[in-house]
Amino acid sequence: MPFKSKCKKSVGEVMAIGRCFEEALQKALRMLNIGVDGLVANTNNGDNHNNLEQDIKQPTPERVFTMARALEQGVKIATIHQWSKIDPWFLHKIENIAAISREIKKAKKPRYDLVLKAKQQGFADKQIGNLLNCSALKIKKFRQKQNILPLTKQIDTLAAEYPAKTNYLYLTYNGIEDDIKYNSAKNNRAKKIMVLGSGPYCIGSSVEFDWCCVNTARTLRKMGYKTILINCNPETVSTDYDESDKLYFEELTVERVIDIYQKEKPLGVIVSMGGQIPNNLSLKLAKAGVKILGTKAKDIDRAENRHKFSQLLDELNIEQPLWQECSDLTKARDFANKVGYPILVRPSYVLSGAAMSVVFQETDLENYLKKAAQINTEHPVVITKFITGAKEIELDAVARKGVLLNYVITEHIENAGVHSGDATIVMPAHKLYVATLRQIKNVARQLANKLNITGPFNIQFLAKNNKIKVIECNLRAARTMPFISKVSKVNLIALAAKAIVGQKVKPIDFNFVLDYVAVKAPQFSFARLAGADPILNVEMSSTGEVACFGDTLEEAYLKSLLATGFRIPQKNILLSLGGIKNQSKFLDSAKKLCQMGYQLYATPGTSRFLNENNAPNKTLQKISASAPPNIKEFLEQGKIDLVINISDEEFSEKIPDDYYLRRKAVDFEVPLFTNLQAAELFVAAISTLKMNDLTIKSWKEYK
Repeated sequence: MPFKSKCKKSVGEVMAIGRCFEEALQKALRMLNIGVDGLVANTNNGDNHNNLEQDIKQPTPERVFTMARALEQGVKIATIHQWSKIDPWFLHKIENIAAISREIKKAKKPRYDLVLKAKQQGFADKQIGNLLNCSALKIKKFRQKQNILPLTKQIDTLAAEYPAKTNYLYLTYNGIEDDIKYNSAKNNRAKKIMVLGSGPYCIGSSVEFDWCCVNTARTLRKMGYKTILINCNPETVSTDYDESDKLYFEELTVERVIDIYQKEKPLGVIVSMGGQIPNNLSLKLAKAGVKILGTKAKDIDRAENRHKFSQLLDELNIEQPLWQECSDLTKARDFANKVGYPILVRPSYVLSGAAMSVVFQETDLENYLKKAAQINTEHPVVITKFITGAKEIELDAVARKGVLLNYVITEHIENAGVHSGDATIVMPAHKLYVATLRQIKNVARQLANKLNITGPFNIQFLAKNNKIKVIECNLRAARTMPFISKVSKVNLIALAAKAIVGQKVKPIDFNFVLDYVAVKAPQFSFARLAGADPILNVEMSSTGEVACFGDTLEEAYLKSLLATGFRIPQKNILLSLGGIKNQSKFLDSAKKLCQMGYQLYATPGTSRFLNENNAPNKTLQKISASAPPNIKEFLEQGKIDLVINISDEEFSEKIPDDYYLRRKAVDFEVPLFTNLQAAELFVAAISTLKMNDLTIKSWKEYK
């Protein structure tokens, strides 16, 4: 568990509004999208805390839950204050929540006074249900029967001097009446559409999805619709007061979305623009009677549910890696032995590859399966054959009633095995055969038709030996949408918004022959995450991105690296290439570096290979070796300008020396490559371009 410290580690935040601290705190915890129902009475109670004192003394993200658990167990506020040094005022508020939790448990059935009090202190229906061993739906029905309903309040921007008149809204159970009128003739006549936002920024969900929400709202407003945005992230553009007709600073949960939907009575709700969080709500919202605009919830489920989607691909005779739904460890082992390792473990309904893992041997299989099953207990885990050495390709598209309107194809620099959010993406695709492009378009047409897609969608492919296989299909806007819209000069989200509300949109043929190249590169924050291994894999790690244009691929790539803060090496480069395959593939690049005048240093195995193949270098001993000259010493003294560490995929997480090398490079701010294809492209770029060769043009000049 990471400790909180003076060094910032968070990548996002939420803002919760309530009329008491208890209410706002519980709202905020739900907004974080970390799988909790509130401060107490969670469906998943998490780990047992055997040492409460130690867990409270250590400032970790879990500490607030540990303090609540301690109070539930009878630990005194003064004791917790002594352990944590947190102001007793806050501890008394947490005790209030714990006290209500105890009261509800004792009651054993819903009671008007307790349910009202709990709702006023921020309890969700699910929490109350957990305490009474009943469903959230039963609590909801009890509330409605007893007229315990949320009220809408305007955020007071005038410090109570005058009545506030804003479109900033929140819901609370602490009040007497709504601040706005829902039943006016003007309100009932309005053509209203709700757009669900993207929630807090985190690894996997950032400003890209907010861009999609904002562009959707702007497009709808131009078309005469009143837009209602729900989001809880104060950093976003979507939570600016002038981006929508009404802004609810609220949780993106089924309970709260239904509350607002029932008050506003809009034409429907758009869930496909805010990323995975709103997408995950679609099925439950639809079952509760909420009208989902665009692709239907049942079709979203057919794409998100790994088992259903794999079955669909089989029905359509669309190639995919060999797969099997994983119901137990024995079947998983049998499948792995049948197709051969490595295999990929894939949970359903997740963003950024959460709990997705490549398994290379049987001894690791059980741990990875448990991790994947825990991340989403409601949907199955699927295991597939992992194909090594394949290129990864993405298609982003818009469809209306199953007909493809527009699409863009991009390719990854890195081979498959690197999460798409961490990959370096090139547009237009550079190394794809015409036959491959044709296959991709045909698959997109088939899936758009079969899933009756209306709105944005994204398909990820593997390509090897001119054959493609589908990895996954997301029936929502992907994080690449802002990038491809800017590069193609066609706002695909505006197109999708029009399609979703039923406007007839003519298909637009995108010209794949551009006079320029654009590259989207990831931005990492490993320097702030002490101890984290800075290596790329199927689970996303990046916290941001940049995009740059150039006249050639090499120019665009070099610009994008520089935009992330990367420094071009001046003199000394360290190579650590694991395995003869990686060493052989990088040999030509190593020779180019020698010809350019760089001094190469290498680990013993790599050094021997380079010397045998006429690439002069000097040997450095691994960090674990005490003999000089040592890698650690050279890094600490600033004698290395760039580290290229390529490990065999199978052993990348199991070789301590490789980890120590990568970590030391990050800790001493030495630029680092851990991917072979990216390193090769970098060498090609610096061997053909100098800094003075990089052109500076405005976006409009790229036509």
